[in-house]
Amino acid sequence: MTAQRVVVGVDGSIVSMRALDEAAAEAVRQGTDLEIVFAVSDIDEAGPTLKSAAARVGQRHPDLSVRAIPVVGDAVEVLVRRGRDAALTVVGTRGLPGFAGLLLGSVSLRMAARTVSPLLVVRGDQVSRSGGMGPGSDVLLGIESDDDTDAAAYAFAEAERRASPLRVVHAWTYRHLAPAGLEPLPTRRVQEDIDRRSRNETAVPQRAVAALRDWYPGVPVLTSAVRSGPAHALLQATCNAAVIVVAAHRRPVRLGPQLGPVTTALLHHAHCPVVIVPTGPDRASRVTASTAR
Repeated sequence: MTAQRVVVGVDGSIVSMRALDEAAAEAVRQGTDLEIVFAVSDIDEAGPTLKSAAARVGQRHPDLSVRAIPVVGDAVEVLVRRGRDAALTVVGTRGLPGFAGLLLGSVSLRMAARTVSPLLVVRGDQVSRSGGMGPGSDVLLGIESDDDTDAAAYAFAEAERRASPLRVVHAWTYRHLAPAGLEPLPTRRVQEDIDRRSRNETAVPQRAVAALRDWYPGVPVLTSAVRSGPAHALLQATCNAAVIVVAAHRRPVRLGPQLGPVTTALLHHAHCPVVIVPTGPDRASRVTASTAR
């Protein structure tokens, strides 16, 4: 089965309708079908919600091929399975602050920890940005290292689809010291080490996108490396972005894969939707191939 569809999970809530709108727009951009999935305990419960969702998409995108599917089972299990061979899976989350937000966002967090293909998480409190040149229209790529090739490939393809510029941000810190300007003056040896590290870190985003610039010559690219905490730097950068793309650096733990702190912070506090692209041996092997030409 090919990845010629975008999968979105709905449950009839306002938040899921926001995710549905984003998923439909993304399916149009990617030239794929849209699959609307409602995970339920009783199959008879799904009819009205799926019918309403399909009608909503039909009014906004009459030429888009839509399939509405009720599935009995846990929402995360169902969406992970349905999205395994999809071009993109989309889910919504309430994104409430504090501990309540962590609980209510559990579906999106569990999805992000387990997905093997790109996942778009949309919070209900985010303002939709349609794309195109202008303020708040760019695609943001957060880079941890120049090994984040799958996330970079997806970000370039997304920027081309949106006819938007691509902003690449790499944040780094030095030996757990405070950001530049806040720590005591370093010794000469330490300063030389910081300068050497700075030169190396500045080159990271440039190396990460070097080959992809040739594949996407029409995408304007701005790269930057900032000495700051990664979560803080990326959250600030999302204020002027249509979407942020990051690699899912997940740690294996006894209870299953766990998201890193930066990705978790973005899911709860980013000012725009977040695309998480899996990395490592559990990722879908076609991520890079399907987005590069």
